[in-house]
Amino acid sequence: MGRWAEKHGLDRDLVIRISHGRRTTDSIREAAPHLDAEEEAKEIDAEELMAREGIVEVPGARRLLGGLKPHQWAIVTSASRALATLRMGCAGLPIPEVLISGDDVTSGKPDPEGYLKAASRLRVPPERCIVVEDSPAGILAGQRAGMKIVGVTTTFAAEKLSGVQTIANFHDVAFHLER
Repeated sequence: MGRWAEKHGLDRDLVIRISHGRRTTDSIREAAPHLDAEEEAKEIDAEELMAREGIVEVPGARRLLGGLKPHQWAIVTSASRALATLRMGCAGLPIPEVLISGDDVTSGKPDPEGYLKAASRLRVPPERCIVVEDSPAGILAGQRAGMKIVGVTTTFAAEKLSGVQTIANFHDVAFHLER
């Protein structure tokens, strides 16, 4: 989004700040309501599908996910399904049975729709779900869905992920599931 902001003469830092954790179209509508958000998003998404450099797992994620069965966890992302799948593959991480992308919701984060869809498909009440999030918009979506939240400080500092327990990586994280 930074290059896109510069291309359109917009404040790069502001655009990056409002875009992380949100659907591209939603960010464009907020940052540049005079532009065609759908067309601009298509261009940005096409660029992102070509970028593979620097995509790595958050340390400990592979071990953590390897201890879960595919039906015990979900991905809820503002990215497209194609981009989410690509990035998980580049990082060497598995894809769960439930993947809710920005393509699958009417309202993106901070709306809870994506998290509520994932809980429904997992057949788990929202209050029994744990959301792992790296953005304020995602944390707010999880809270609005009535879920427990863990913030990961890979993108924002802990103070920007206020009101939740934060971790830097997954080295010391384990989930103990009842089912």
